[in-house]
Amino acid sequence: MTDTARWKATVYVGGLSPAVTTTTLSEAFLPFGEIADVSLPRNENPQTAATEPHRGFAYVEFEDAEDAKEAIDNMDQAELFGRVIKVSPAKAPKSAGTGLGSKTAVWEQEGWLAENAVSEEDRLATEQSQNAAAEDPMQGLEGLDVAGPRPE
Repeated sequence: MTDTARWKATVYVGGLSPAVTTTTLSEAFLPFGEIADVSLPRNENPQTAATEPHRGFAYVEFEDAEDAKEAIDNMDQAELFGRVIKVSPAKAPKSAGTGLGSKTAVWEQEGWLAENAVSEEDRLATEQSQNAAAEDPMQGLEGLDVAGPRPE
């Protein structure tokens, strides 16, 4: 399964109670289809890790994208362990090598170049207009002997 297909078959589940485990999530979402994976990110803060073992959200990956749509339709705004949960399509993570957060200059990135590419024809037209304007800025002003607007 390609990465794009995997993200289409994955749902984000937010607003989870600390009592929720991967097993309870699997059991809650099993009626909607075959589950490939359940990811429940752990809480990295040592001060709250005892009371909140995970970060309050999870990703449930189904074998089929249609099953993910069914789960979203049926489980969004449902109650699980006394909390109303939010179920929506998962978004693919942004690549660390692209966009404004990367360590590569934006104009050196493939996506930026493709999006902002200038055709050779446009480039030549710009150069010609710049050359024409740079020839003589005083051209056409030969008949003026005084500064200011032309007298009528």
